Amino acid sequence: MAYDAVLVMSFGGPEGPDDVMPFLENVVRGRGVPRERLLAVAEHYLHFGGVSPINQQCRDLIDALREDFAANGVDLPIYWGNRNWHPMMADTFAQMRADGIQNALGFATSAYGGYSSCRQYWEDIAKATEAVGEGAPRVHKLRQFWDHPGFVAPHADALRDALATLDPARRDTTRIVFTAHSIPTSMAATAGPSGGRYEAQLHETATLVADGLDLPWDLVWQSRSGPPQVPWLEPDVNDHLTALAEKGVTDVVVSPIGFVSDHLEVVWDLDNEAKETAASLGLGYARAGTPGHDPRYVAMVRELVLERLASSDEGAPFTVPQPVCVSAPAQRLGNLPVWDYCAVDCCRPPARPSSR
Repeated sequence: MAYDAVLVMSFGGPEGPDDVMPFLENVVRGRGVPRERLLAVAEHYLHFGGVSPINQQCRDLIDALREDFAANGVDLPIYWGNRNWHPMMADTFAQMRADGIQNALGFATSAYGGYSSCRQYWEDIAKATEAVGEGAPRVHKLRQFWDHPGFVAPHADALRDALATLDPARRDTTRIVFTAHSIPTSMAATAGPSGGRYEAQLHETATLVADGLDLPWDLVWQSRSGPPQVPWLEPDVNDHLTALAEKGVTDVVVSPIGFVSDHLEVVWDLDNEAKETAASLGLGYARAGTPGHDPRYVAMVRELVLERLASSDEGAPFTVPQPVCVSAPAQRLGNLPVWDYCAVDCCRPPARPSSR
């Protein structure tokens, strides 16, 4: 199979006040989320002028990728399509078709397995393909990368840099708090050959990022949404900070290993809400950064592309992928199975209960 482009696939975000509500309506379409909840979330975006950092972070990543590809002889154009805001995936597919692109590799800006972080990108590809129709480019998503050194190392260095800002005299009562986006417990428990791995992969990433630091750590959750009667992964980071303070912890360094860049759910939930919680509790607080467009992360994307190119059969037809376990990926640090393609029954979304 010959590939002729790379597609960066991301969540998308508003880029002005007038974008905020239409964007949020795209995000929750069909979920029955009350408008009052959307208005509350909209205030988080409006706090930053209605602009989410995520789109600019994607632009920065793509610029860095183009430089890296050119410097390393990877002659593939790079496109960008979002799930929830412009550039929308279907529009990008139409542009790719107009440019003569036939077979592309899709890089999703999410490191982990699960419905929203992996399977839904396959659904995005299918919807864009259907919308564009005949001649739409065919896209295969690259594998998950939670344990790739290009993802782990930037998180590890950012953790150490943040830790260095805290009082070393209180190191014995300092704790690391890793965070990731909470999801419904029913989604976390999804069956299937590559389903139900979200928590396990995050625990492995946390172990790798904290390696060499003689400090206790916890994995907790942030950014939950949906009806309060639906169970989501807990504890929430703010509740956890309260519990730590009650146990005598004096300082925390919060590392958002569930994220690849400092988009709105990081800068609002951690740099505002969690930071305010820590201050109210008298906790010393530092927040570690994310990979963003760190050169090692950028090189990781190239390595994932080359890994797939090396394993593809130039003469094979482009077909719907079947579930394949990657037995020997080129770069990895962990021990959990790495899945190249998900099975059709993997990581399905949970049934959506009524919010009434």
